[in-house]
Amino acid sequence: MKNRNLYIAATDQHVGKTTTTLGLAAAFRDRGKKVGYSKPVGQMALEINMFKVDKDALLFADLLGFEIDPALHSPVIMDRGATVRYLDNQNAFDLESLIDQAARALEQQYDLVIHEGTGHPGVGAVGGVSNADAARIIGAPVILVAEGGIGNTLDRIDLCLPIFEEAGVPILGIVANKVWLNKKEKITDYLRAKLEQWNLPLLGVLPYDESLAFPLMESIVQAVKGITVANEQNLTNKVEEIIAGSLVEAKDFETHNHLLLVVSAQRTDEAVERVIALSKQLGLDRPPISGILATGSGLITGATVDYVRQHRIPLVRTSLDTFGSVVKISKIEVKINRSTPWKVKSAIELVKQHVDFNLIEKLMAKY
Repeated sequence: MKNRNLYIAATDQHVGKTTTTLGLAAAFRDRGKKVGYSKPVGQMALEINMFKVDKDALLFADLLGFEIDPALHSPVIMDRGATVRYLDNQNAFDLESLIDQAARALEQQYDLVIHEGTGHPGVGAVGGVSNADAARIIGAPVILVAEGGIGNTLDRIDLCLPIFEEAGVPILGIVANKVWLNKKEKITDYLRAKLEQWNLPLLGVLPYDESLAFPLMESIVQAVKGITVANEQNLTNKVEEIIAGSLVEAKDFETHNHLLLVVSAQRTDEAVERVIALSKQLGLDRPPISGILATGSGLITGATVDYVRQHRIPLVRTSLDTFGSVVKISKIEVKINRSTPWKVKSAIELVKQHVDFNLIEKLMAKY
């Protein structure tokens, strides 16, 4: 492997950059390489020691065991308001130099540095640091991640290719993500055939993993603008499925055991008593409920308070009605983060099993 840098970009937001990057970093580390990480342009930042750091950098600091240095691991933050600040005083910013300096420093420390892109290819373009620009500055070939399908997937890839071509950035190959398992063989064949016409290798096809789409209770609270009134410490509980308080059935507990109970505040006791009865009937050794979302107005007492206290289940209140709450929850964009260790493990195994690492190393040797 000649090049010490690799850039992970994607056709769109939320198609699997972090999933792919996690798997690549872990797999190359297992192959004996000293692997570094950077998020050249970040959008979702946290403040650490007076500096802003992209949240994904924190995730990879845990995985790869490095101490966060914002200047190296998160050199440019394009968070809320950054675009206006840049346009108001462009001469005060040299974003390209920040990325270049970080890349040059990191490549001296590692055998391979994996740079994770942000959003779709054009994000950051206003400051001259789009994904294509960032890859050009770093001098890294790109692995492009696309959501798995045939027609739409190829259309999105074709739309993105000229952006990288114009920047003089080579595309190493394509990773297709979130492919339904029963369609994987068909999709793989069609994608590979068309990509070969474009001289693009298909590096991997990742099957859809439902567990990576499970939100946490903390995401539920944010989505419905709720207030946690009990057991806030357990908002890291994952949610596999939603059940309505008026429709609780035994079959709900047979397929999932991390359920969110959404029920009108005026009917929580009725729903909870039903959950308790079905749990006993099925002989469950742990509560099937990850959290309770009480909608609308009403005083919560009795069985609900006892159940929540006994099992330390988060109880959340929202002014939305039940339908409005479910709509908001359905629109949650689930991301892998430090609070979802099971997702990190699943993502790593998914990529290790379905990406051709030998081919990646062979292709990187050309750059």
